[in-house]
Amino acid sequence: MRALRIARKMSLREMQVLTGLDRGHLSRLERGLVGASDDTIRRCAHALDVPVAAITHDDR
Repeated sequence: MRALRIARKMSLREMQVLTGLDRGHLSRLERGLVGASDDTIRRCAHALDVPVAAITHDDR
């Protein structure tokens, strides 16, 4: 997720505003320290304008 965010020149603060999620939580998600709920994944995908599979690496 971090690579997608950086590729879009988006800061964690911008991601926070777009998703409504705490910046610290987003940082922990990017570092793999916490898991993400389906809702969180959908919010992040929407903010990054990518399909959910781009974040989850789910090719189904």
